[in-house]
Amino acid sequence: MPTRRGSIRIFRLFGIDVYLSWYWLLFPLFGKWVFPSLFEGSLTWPILVFIALFVIVLMHEFGHALACRQVGGKADFIVLWPLGGVAYVAPPQRPGAMLWSIAAGPLVNVALVVVLSTFWLCSHFLHWPDTHPDWNEFLRTIWITNLVILIFNMLPIYPLDGGQIVRSLLWFFVGRANSLMVASVLGFAGVPIVILLALMGHSPLMGVIAAFVALNCWVGFRQSQLLLRLERAQRRAEFHCPVCKESPPVGEFWRCSRCGQKFDTFLTQSYCPNCNAEYSVTACPYCFNSRPMPEWRGFPASMSPPMPPG
Repeated sequence: MPTRRGSIRIFRLFGIDVYLSWYWLLFPLFGKWVFPSLFEGSLTWPILVFIALFVIVLMHEFGHALACRQVGGKADFIVLWPLGGVAYVAPPQRPGAMLWSIAAGPLVNVALVVVLSTFWLCSHFLHWPDTHPDWNEFLRTIWITNLVILIFNMLPIYPLDGGQIVRSLLWFFVGRANSLMVASVLGFAGVPIVILLALMGHSPLMGVIAAFVALNCWVGFRQSQLLLRLERAQRRAEFHCPVCKESPPVGEFWRCSRCGQKFDTFLTQSYCPNCNAEYSVTACPYCFNSRPMPEWRGFPASMSPPMPPG
């Protein structure tokens, strides 16, 4: 996944920082290949297409981020990179909250299809194809671009939005770990299709997407195995996560960032037994939030934490 490293912070909106990867500057080369007629002559139209694509992707990612916050999750920043954008969201670990956080992004594109279709129809009533052919071509290009973004994101291939929506729906029936495992396996099955499309279209970009999908499916599959271990692990009833109120598991579920040693941070009191590194905060393996060790005490096991809507 892209990170903020190598990106520049361009603005902050609704408390969410937006970062732009310098690789986005390569878009004009990509656009010239996809829409060659639009990139002939004046540079005005390529620049306008670039801005419109930027706005569409950004609206899609803000859909994810704001929906995540609506259900009580965390969403602090968005990174725009060559394959689109990534909203770093951490919704509550419930299937309904996850489903809404993921589905809100494509729903933005659905709304844009309606809006852009209305504008396109109005342009024909106003005879723009004859009187303003450049503006009509620009509107058509944006309409197609938004529709392609929507269709591509809705492919049921993990980690695309469609694949994550499938995972969220499965979560209701087979649980958190098994749903992620099934979605990852389905994603692996989709990789050969993406590779075939890359070969048929002589598209290096599709090849990069295939590699991205394969890598994230592997990560998701490994994470599902860890989640299965967590589900089967014995719990430490004397500790509770300050955020999700789950009791931590007994076992070596934490890894030292300095030496790579796995250890049980509650057994060693936040110290790595190998290199003696001390950790001021402890990450919850269930909700992924990090809190100081003293905050992990004082939550009775019988307490039912308030659940945000969604």
